[in-house]
Amino acid sequence: MTSIERTAYPRFKRLITAHELHLFFSPSRDELEWAADATDCDEHLPALLLMLKSYRRMGCFPALEDVPEMVVDFVRRAVELPEGTLPVYRANRTAKHHRGLVRKRAGVTYDQARARGIVGQSIRKEAAAKNRPADLINIALEKAVEAGLELPGFSTFDKTTGGRRVRVM
Repeated sequence: MTSIERTAYPRFKRLITAHELHLFFSPSRDELEWAADATDCDEHLPALLLMLKSYRRMGCFPALEDVPEMVVDFVRRAVELPEGTLPVYRANRTAKHHRGLVRKRAGVTYDQARARGIVGQSIRKEAAAKNRPADLINIALEKAVEAGLELPGFSTFDKTTGGRRVRVM
């Protein structure tokens, strides 16, 4: 198994500077209006904004519980919600709907079969010349992003890389 830290796969850093918070997670007036129109309660507003900002930063949707507390607090304060308001979804259907809204706004396609195909094809192509799994994963990441697709989970890249390397060697 390849360590995610050795790859370019997007993830939250342990320490996020104030500059990075403002640069990547400050909702614009337009984003705030869009999110407010799409949500019906205080918990959904920061959840949708965190989905949007995280997706734009990383190209995938992290689980809300994986978003660092400092990012959650920053967004909550930016939209002036009461202390202790947490971004939660009580229904998976709402979270799924919000992911669809974010994809539409970001102009990306959710096609995991196509994304897995691109990952497999790029790893297969590069495995003859490269032998480090992290290099293969990074190349596959680049190809999936170029195709305008939502990134599959890291495990997809890792499993595909392991399987391809065995067949090539």
